[in-house]
Amino acid sequence: MKINPLLLFGIFFIGISSIEAQEKTSLTLDEAVKLAWEKSNEVTLANTKVNSKKYELQEVKNNQYPDIKISGQYQRLTKASIDMHNDEASAEPMPSPDQALLGMATLSLPIFSGFKIQNSIKAYDNLYEAESAYAAKTKEDVALRVITYYTALYKAQKTLDLLNENQKQAKQRVTDFTELEKNGIIPRNDLLKAQLLVSKTQLSIDEANNNINNINFYLTTLLKLDPNVKLAVNEGDFFSLKTSNAPSSDAVALENRKDLEAIRLQQKASEANIKIAKAGYYPTLALLGGYTALDLKDFITVKYAMNFGLGLSYDISGLYKNSAHVKVAESQALEAKSSEAILTDRIKNEVQKSLEDYDLAINQSVVYDEALQQASENYRLVKDKFDNGLSDTNDLVEADVEHLNAKINTALSKATIIQKYYELLSVSGQLSQSFNLSKI
Repeated sequence: MKINPLLLFGIFFIGISSIEAQEKTSLTLDEAVKLAWEKSNEVTLANTKVNSKKYELQEVKNNQYPDIKISGQYQRLTKASIDMHNDEASAEPMPSPDQALLGMATLSLPIFSGFKIQNSIKAYDNLYEAESAYAAKTKEDVALRVITYYTALYKAQKTLDLLNENQKQAKQRVTDFTELEKNGIIPRNDLLKAQLLVSKTQLSIDEANNNINNINFYLTTLLKLDPNVKLAVNEGDFFSLKTSNAPSSDAVALENRKDLEAIRLQQKASEANIKIAKAGYYPTLALLGGYTALDLKDFITVKYAMNFGLGLSYDISGLYKNSAHVKVAESQALEAKSSEAILTDRIKNEVQKSLEDYDLAINQSVVYDEALQQASENYRLVKDKFDNGLSDTNDLVEADVEHLNAKINTALSKATIIQKYYELLSVSGQLSQSFNLSKI
């Protein structure tokens, strides 16, 4: 039985195409952002810092509970000599114990420490909340990076599709011009111009492929995917993203920005640190209790020796030394307040710029739509004139290039609107809500 070589080639080609198709992985923007939140190193580090602050808070809270210690000793004695130092002479010699047992239990419960414990809990609670806010901001930053790469990947893929489509027309034009040049209908110079356009378009195709490969690597690295996976952005999924309810002022940002919230919480912690430093001016009072058991073999046994009372301590030197600690804490509080003012101004600038960029993207898209209609009509008219011998090759090639550029600009401008919209949400502190990422 003979096998047709063309059939084998067809089967081989279909197999290669199937493999290539399997390597392409379509990923929605929601899926990409969620994957980044689950696997990116930045988010993992942010969550770890939050856990560290949580454990530090628990450690400080433990200071309000009593300290209970138990200790015990067993000792061997060598010919211990015991003298009671009493005036009456003893007729019997004193025993010489050869071992001693000692057990103790002590309890100390802080009652008053200048409100140091309570303020320490407040300070660390605010620091824990601040770290949680910073973690939320980190997640938003990672989400914005995903959006940037995702949009860039779509732009590169769309550009490549348009270039490939135009390249087919350019190559067909070269084929047509080759026949016309052979028949002496057009000069060789026209054929060379058509071939030059094919070469220039191929350079643009190579550059687009290079961009796709680079962006694909950046995105797969961020998402912790196999670098060999080829991601594809589905145009329908991409443009189904909603871009409504865009913020119109910086009021929303000043209310929702997590980094600003974190600095405000740090400021509260610094205010609590001032009270902690001032606690050095006060004495400390604690409730004390204990239990002791002693057994000196063949000599003395002590049981149920319980004690309780109050312990008072006061560092007199703190009256003149502690002022430096208070001044440091007050200075740090001023630093936090200044940092909040600086960040507030920066947020206002970021929101203003993002609003302008978003409006510019919308306006440019309208202009690009008009330019595409104009370029399409211009190419049609120039093509008709060229076919009727009323226009030269330069006009045709120029009209073709302008038409291609108009199609690319129109496609990319619509993607830019989506990107600028999410950038505006990011600087306004609303990016997480738009993806409902708080449930991740």
